Amino acid sequence: MDVNAAVAAAAAIAGVLTGVIAMLAFRWSEREQKRPTRTSLHTDPVLPPGVDTVLSVLRSSAVVLDEADAVVKASSAAYALGLVRGGKLAVEPMLQMARDTRRDGEIRQVELDLPRRGNGRGEALAVSARVAPLGSRLVLLLVEDLTEARRIEAVRRDFVANVSHELKTPVGALSLLSEAVMDASDDPGAVERFAGRMQIEATRLTNLVQELIDLSRVQNDDPLDDAEPVRVDELVAEAIDRCRQAAGTKQITMAAGGTADLHVRGNRGQLAAALGNLVENAVNYSPARTRVGIAARRVNAPGGDLIEIAVTDQGIGISEKDKERVFERFYRVDPARSRATGGTGLGLAIVKHVVASHGGEVTVWSAEGQGSTFTLRLPESGPARDRAQRRPDRTGLSAENERSPSSPHTSPYETLPAPEVLP
Repeated sequence: MDVNAAVAAAAAIAGVLTGVIAMLAFRWSEREQKRPTRTSLHTDPVLPPGVDTVLSVLRSSAVVLDEADAVVKASSAAYALGLVRGGKLAVEPMLQMARDTRRDGEIRQVELDLPRRGNGRGEALAVSARVAPLGSRLVLLLVEDLTEARRIEAVRRDFVANVSHELKTPVGALSLLSEAVMDASDDPGAVERFAGRMQIEATRLTNLVQELIDLSRVQNDDPLDDAEPVRVDELVAEAIDRCRQAAGTKQITMAAGGTADLHVRGNRGQLAAALGNLVENAVNYSPARTRVGIAARRVNAPGGDLIEIAVTDQGIGISEKDKERVFERFYRVDPARSRATGGTGLGLAIVKHVVASHGGEVTVWSAEGQGSTFTLRLPESGPARDRAQRRPDRTGLSAENERSPSSPHTSPYETLPAPEVLP
């Protein structure tokens, strides 16, 4: 009996000890779970109240870093610029700025040029980075993309420099010619000759100022604010009439063809100026006794039918290296010939802006010695697009059967439908 009692007592004591040990272990585990650990300090930082909301509405790219340089919060723009990759700030100069600011609490700002994402080709990204402390442990990085602003500033500087140069040329010529007239006051023949030169330079200056005004207008005005359906036939007739005298002087035949009764929607004045510039260039850069053709047609496109207006000449053509730049302001393929024709180098820039603002595009096909074809592609006007039955073109052929005027395998002049020769 005594042995049995001893065994029972020992078992009871062992059970009590086991329960006590289990209870102590449970309490210790609870305390450890509630205690902030080193890992939790790095992975679960808390943003100050309201900061998350402010960052979500900022236009700048925003990144918040903790004391271990881990990204706590980053905007979608920061990922788009490639600032954040794999939960880390990927730009070393910005990371060093963040560390310095965390150390001394000073706000820092710097402008950097970052390579493009992907293959890194093309223009670098110009950014302005500003770093400031955010609370006791966090650092806020704000990055502004300055690429477009710098590009616009460069264009503005180049534009002002080019305008200054272009204006000084005729103004200087007028000044010299006026002095020559004064010195030759007793020679009627010389006065007449110099006066004729002065008239040429004055006309060139007038054209330059007018085209500067036109370019400024098409860049600032929205043509769709007062858009209306415009007949393509009327635009072609107006462009031909504008260049009739110059073409007659060089015995150049003006021809119009293509599909009749087409309409585009936009600003009539701007569209007429754009097409007129193309026809005028074709006449100016064509040899005597050649032909300039204007053809219009409808083409199918996924977003709706387009109207193509092709202006083709048999002129000197454009080299491959010049094709990429012909739509730049003041760029001239042949500066000497431009001076002879009175060209300002702004006509094609105006064409490009007008067509782009109307939701279209302008392309060029050219081969040296074979001529050029400039093609305007503009959205068709709504009422015309809704017509189920298409009208035949002036040649009796449907527009679908025409070859593209910009085919690289043949001169685009060959693809024009039989034109109507205008006197």
